This record gives sequence, structure tokens and C-alpha cells, in this order.
Amino acid sequence: MCKFNEGDIVLKRMSHAVKDNRGKWALNYEGPFVVKRAFSGGALILTNMDGEELPSPVNSNVIKRYYA
Repeated sequence: MCKFNEGDIVLKRMSHAVKDNRGKWALNYEGPFVVKRAFSGGALILTNMDGEELPSPVNSNVIKRYYA
């Protein structure tokens, strides 16, 4: 499991609950987001690049680092 710190830029895996007509060409990740707060259990609070916080915490297993 990768450890994330506050200020890291990350991508979040998209939930494919909504059917996308692009099939295998559909996007797998959305973002980038900034880690606002990282908890010891792996939960993260993310904000978009404008500083608006996402409505709920995200588990770190659906996150990967963003390299620019």
C-alpha cells in the first residue's frame, strides 16, 4: 500500500456504475486531485485543483500518484 501525504497530487479510479458507450476506451481515472488530509487507516480527503473538497472521504486503494 502506498502512503500518501498532504499536498500530493493524485488520480482517483472511476466507478463504472454508470454504463459508458465507449466500452474499453472509457476513462479509468479522474482528476487530478490534491490530498487535503490523510488518515492512518488509509482514508483520504481530496480536493479538486480549485480547492473544493470532495463530498466524502476516499480509500487509498482507489488512488494512484499523478506524475506531471
